[in-house]
Amino acid sequence: MTDDKRQALRENLRQTRRALSQDQQSLASQDLLSTVRELDIYTRARRLAFYKPIDGEIDPTPIIDLALTEGKSCFLPVISDTNPEFISFAPFAVDTELHKSKWGTREPALPEIPVPATDFDVVFVPLVAFDKNCFRLGMGKGFYDRTFSFKIFNRQSRPLLIGLAHECQLTEPFEVHSWDVRLDAVVTAVKIYRPDTA
Repeated sequence: MTDDKRQALRENLRQTRRALSQDQQSLASQDLLSTVRELDIYTRARRLAFYKPIDGEIDPTPIIDLALTEGKSCFLPVISDTNPEFISFAPFAVDTELHKSKWGTREPALPEIPVPATDFDVVFVPLVAFDKNCFRLGMGKGFYDRTFSFKIFNRQSRPLLIGLAHECQLTEPFEVHSWDVRLDAVVTAVKIYRPDTA
């Protein structure tokens, strides 16, 4: 798949998810919660990273709310000026103030000591498109791929990378690059996808 075709696919599926109504988004978010809360990888996890949705992304807020009430430690991604090529992570709680980043995302302030990318049990990852092999297309900036590139060489290493998506974001298998990080699973409101091979 050429870069132009990848970009066209991104634009098409971004439009598709943005076209979902508020009711469809809300229902998908609640159905996602119902599925995720029953997963062993969630129930066993103590430290989880999430994201705040933009651009029609499926909303993990109900999962975050549940995790906080259960005493799990929750974090959100931050793109900092001091480390702009990678994702940093900051703690998130009910009373955490968020500010809008230049990318349009809502971010907390970074702690003085950064949280390592390997310091989580599960990282819930946003995406634009995914295939049945659990490869993802993101927004095209490469933040997640660079941050978790170590999982290309050691897929068993922490954390588990779990994509969250609307079912309409599933696409036919596409050609991947050497730097593309395969997710450990993708969860939609209706199904759980896992790679065919470990």
